[in-house]
Amino acid sequence: MINRLIEWSLNNRVIVVAFYLGLAAWGYWALLYTPIDAIPDLSDNQVIVFTDWAGRSPQEVEDQITYPLVTSLQGLAGVRTVRANSAFSFSMVNVIFEDNVDLYWARTRVLERLNLVTKQLPEGVTPTLGPDATGVGQIFWYTLESDEMNLRDLRTVQDWFVRYQLNSVPGIAEVATVGGYVQQYQVDVDPNKLRSVNLPLSVVVEAVEKSNTNVGGNVVEQAGQWSVVRGIGLVESVADVENIVVGSNNGTPIYVKNIGTVKLGNAFRTGSLDKNGKEAVGGVVIARYGVSALEAIEAVKKKIEEIKSGLPKDVKLVSFYDRTQLIERTADTLREALIEELILVTLVNLIFLAHFRSVLVVTIPLPLAVLVSCLFMKYLGITSNIMSLAGIAIAISDLVDAGIVVVENAYRTIESKGIDTRDKKAVLQAVIESTKMVGRPIFASMVIIILAFAPVFALTGQEGKLFHPLAFTKSFAMIAAALMAVTLVPVLCSFFLGGKMRPEEWN
Repeated sequence: MINRLIEWSLNNRVIVVAFYLGLAAWGYWALLYTPIDAIPDLSDNQVIVFTDWAGRSPQEVEDQITYPLVTSLQGLAGVRTVRANSAFSFSMVNVIFEDNVDLYWARTRVLERLNLVTKQLPEGVTPTLGPDATGVGQIFWYTLESDEMNLRDLRTVQDWFVRYQLNSVPGIAEVATVGGYVQQYQVDVDPNKLRSVNLPLSVVVEAVEKSNTNVGGNVVEQAGQWSVVRGIGLVESVADVENIVVGSNNGTPIYVKNIGTVKLGNAFRTGSLDKNGKEAVGGVVIARYGVSALEAIEAVKKKIEEIKSGLPKDVKLVSFYDRTQLIERTADTLREALIEELILVTLVNLIFLAHFRSVLVVTIPLPLAVLVSCLFMKYLGITSNIMSLAGIAIAISDLVDAGIVVVENAYRTIESKGIDTRDKKAVLQAVIESTKMVGRPIFASMVIIILAFAPVFALTGQEGKLFHPLAFTKSFAMIAAALMAVTLVPVLCSFFLGGKMRPEEWN
């Protein structure tokens, strides 16, 4: 079969060249649109469920929140294991699925089960799904800085303006806020004043809760027009809270301001963000599962330029961490390695074959094999990262071997038989014979090297996610090189192994 493929390729050289030119264009398109990142995603295929239950101890959270969720979720199809963590006022359940399960299908199944298990949880407790991101989804950090605004005001700008704007960027799963203080309306009740009006604290709490709402009414028809009747009660200032009625004493209303003081304060927090020794307010941009990190970062940067015009004059939005630099350094390192390898291959060919045009026969298939690998990566969902690109770089030495053997054998055949290189038919026949001689051994050797990666393909879990990109891309490149060694390389030999070949003829 290999011999027939060689002969067919050399008898249909125009078709072969046109095919590989089209393949190169297709591969270049795949190179441009393949998602790129610095490192492979080693995180589990998981769905995270968060549940808040304010003021409860870890044991209460474990017994009434975590345990019902775990027992219900571990029976889902495709679930490998369920891990849980209970803390003060907080529960986190990690539902880990098999690697072949689609993430969004898994999230749908978890959401359906949560709708059932919520009935078993305490009143007012609602589990929520974590973002559809991975463990390496944090692609961009930023801080809000100001010389005039305090941490609470900066946190308000972040929570109610910046975060929502960045959430609308395509490819972004979540924008989390870090640092600062959440603004609160705080009511400091005086126990002596409360006792004087004979009211329990629970009445005050209930009155404040119920007063922070708008109430819908009906309509009043006047002169053929309808006027909407509604009660406006949403709290907008400290004065609104102070004037909430909590009770009455002999027909005299008792306001919140009569039993305590109201002020703007900071909510209790459990963490902070430090930048250069000073507290700061910032945000963490998390990319959605499967998107190109580089494209997502560029989209975020464009959105930030739009946001800056709407910020208060004294507020600056400053980049804190940008993965673009890591991605570009990774790509540049491997790009330089590929260029150096191509230069080295060229020099080796010039030194040992002493024929410049034979260098073209060997080097042309190398970038083509890289482009074919990118084509496989694009359609198999493998991102361009340090491991997948390293597989291509490692494969260069194997890729060039096949081309050198075919070229050198054709070169020696033409030289030993004393064929006039201006006789195209004689050169073509010599190339056919010489390629048939080494075609099957070359193809078999490349296949054997690919089979040597079978143990790597059998790896599972994080080890598999780490080494599979390297093994896959090297195998793709070698498959392309093996096919080109018996199709494209002989065709190029028939084109370029002509003219003055022997060194003594150069002068």
